Amino acid sequence: MNACEPRRGPRKAGVVIASNRAAAGIYEDKSGPVILDWLVEHGYETFPVMVVPDGEPVGAAIRALLTQEPAVVITSGGTGLSPDDRTPEVTLPLLDREIPGLMEGIRRAGAAKTPMAMLSRGHAGTAGKTFIVNLPGSPKGVMDGLAVLDPVIAHLCDQLEGSHDH
Repeated sequence: MNACEPRRGPRKAGVVIASNRAAAGIYEDKSGPVILDWLVEHGYETFPVMVVPDGEPVGAAIRALLTQEPAVVITSGGTGLSPDDRTPEVTLPLLDREIPGLMEGIRRAGAAKTPMAMLSRGHAGTAGKTFIVNLPGSPKGVMDGLAVLDPVIAHLCDQLEGSHDH
């Protein structure tokens, strides 16, 4: 798409929830609906939320979404220090470029409410023209992360689509 051409249709977005217990049906995921609502409020056309076990299934879900060329993929969960928290490890190889300032902002916003936010190991970056970000697994952590993304997400996507406006 040429930077002068208007975007055709709404941007697409996908959500991947990393949770062994939610994937097994032990409890209902509460973070996915928060992310989905935020995406819809921002005008994204969303794919169904993918709830998968921690680890490599997260990477497989992200790769599956990337074949659909979404503007945004948001993950939640698997960013802590438990042995099965592997979301950062399966996300990083998919990124062409990291955006460390976003993760710094997300951790800073969370740390203002709980020191545990400093333990989050998530990544933010791009895979082609897709923005990918790893948010914490809790609904409150997700809301803190989305608040950080709120003022920059449209500009970020515009730039990935070729806009040179600053």
